[in-house]
Amino acid sequence: MASVARLLRFAKPYWLRSLGALVLLTLLVGLDLSIPRLIQSLIDHGILAHDRGFVIRTSLLMLGVSALSIFVAIGNNSLSVRVGESVARDVREALFLKIQTFSYGDLDRQKTGQLMVRLTSDTSAVQRLLQITLRIGTRAPLLMVGSLVLMISTSPTLAMTMVPLLFLTSGSIVFFLVKQEPMFRFVQQRLDRMNSVLQENVAGIRLVKAFVREPFEEQRFEISNRAYCDESAKVMRFAALMPPALTLCVNTSLVVVIWVGGLSSARGALTIGQIVAFTNYLLTTMTPLVMMTLLSNIWASGIASAKRLDEVLSVVPEVDDAPDARALILNGAPRLVFDDVTFSYRGTAADAVLKRISFVAEPGQTLAILGATGAGKSTLVKLIPRFYDVTAGSVTIDGVDVRRLTEDSLLAAIGIVPQESLLFSGSVRDNVRYGQPEASDEQVIAAASAAQAHDFIARMPHGYDSRVEQRGANFSGGQRQRLALARALLLRPKLLILDDSTSAVDVETETLIQQALTGQTEAQTRIVVAQRISTVLRADKILVLDDGRIVAEGNHGELMRGSQVYREIYASQLGAGSPPPSELAGGSTQ
Repeated sequence: MASVARLLRFAKPYWLRSLGALVLLTLLVGLDLSIPRLIQSLIDHGILAHDRGFVIRTSLLMLGVSALSIFVAIGNNSLSVRVGESVARDVREALFLKIQTFSYGDLDRQKTGQLMVRLTSDTSAVQRLLQITLRIGTRAPLLMVGSLVLMISTSPTLAMTMVPLLFLTSGSIVFFLVKQEPMFRFVQQRLDRMNSVLQENVAGIRLVKAFVREPFEEQRFEISNRAYCDESAKVMRFAALMPPALTLCVNTSLVVVIWVGGLSSARGALTIGQIVAFTNYLLTTMTPLVMMTLLSNIWASGIASAKRLDEVLSVVPEVDDAPDARALILNGAPRLVFDDVTFSYRGTAADAVLKRISFVAEPGQTLAILGATGAGKSTLVKLIPRFYDVTAGSVTIDGVDVRRLTEDSLLAAIGIVPQESLLFSGSVRDNVRYGQPEASDEQVIAAASAAQAHDFIARMPHGYDSRVEQRGANFSGGQRQRLALARALLLRPKLLILDDSTSAVDVETETLIQQALTGQTEAQTRIVVAQRISTVLRADKILVLDDGRIVAEGNHGELMRGSQVYREIYASQLGAGSPPPSELAGGSTQ
């Protein structure tokens, strides 16, 4: 219940509405409890006394109480719904903002499908829990307490006979609630798995079709879907045991009341009106219990979901600003230094992806990183903007460890074109100026031109106002890469990281992009990751990575003379009889 208590802070801004809902609920309980007493008076002082006027007055009073109850119930429902919807909105927003603070490591553990379930299904379950609490969940115990008090005042002896049954009924409810909560948590985990499979399939549907893997994916989804269905059915079967059990308790209680009350009435100890009133109070006591059993699914599901939401909201990001972090201020192109860097995704040196990496990128240099798939190239550049923290060693920019810099200032100084060129739904213009929304059209066109994207944008029916579909589905891979590059260039970063960002464009277009980058007037240090050797020929320095280690370092000429690995890569991609690098790259090499 601690998780539920922590989530109650989201209801604090709406305490006045919540209080209003509870006040109306209390009034509604009072009105409900007055009906059996009025029935007792109607029978004892009206019907049995043959007093028509008293019967009419009491009947009208009961109608008035019932009418007032309707308006009070409407008011309570309205306030409860508003509080529930408002809290659900705030929880979703808090979850969304929390996810924005996650580091790459946190996102590696929290899968997309799982986060989507928490933002939707789990939040809705907590919303229902809150609304039910303000409407019925609180009303039930109030009715029980009030009915017990009035039962005792009506007939203490008869009330004592009901105590064991009431304890048995209450204990049954607690038992079912405690047992159901972990079961519902497991159901939500099954839903996580099903959503993950669904999300992966939808995102990769083109690949599925290309490899004719529809039967395999159907089977995979069927397994996760069936597991979710079976687990849900198991919980529902367990929950279905409660209503019959409590109905048995209610009927047993009625038999006891009629039997004991009838004997007492025969002795003159109870009036008929008292027996009827007591029976009504008994039903008023037991009916909320039965209602609570029907609502136990909502309670158990809400508590389970509250724990899952609290798990996300309680995450402390792996990467966060240090207490003494300072802003990064660059007056020109920075100097980047990797000093004996080791990195492992699990934080242990035994399974390190990068091993004792050391190099220097001088201000204004273009440093290229070359290597086979899995060599650690992309991992290396993710340490620069501090998407991950190093396991050992340090990464410094102008002599300052990136862990001592504020995250916002660090990222503001770096332009990144990731391996996967992701576009957002909207216009081409909005995608290019995503990192600088106030950029002018002239700046957008200049960045697109440098990225060799302006020509194909201009040919589109609506130019820069053309629609970009979700994830850029209406653009080719090369077009997406050029738009992503334009987005980074628009920021005019002092440090530019290109993570295999031209792999989908042809060599001629790549050469034009390199020439445009070289022709920029602003000083800029560039880190270029590539598998294609033509991408790195003109770099000031080339690092050759193999199995997480630097096996060679130098410019093209130096590596051709001194690195067997580099020569093998060159020969495998360009061939032994290839033209000189100056012709391939459109200029001289270092």
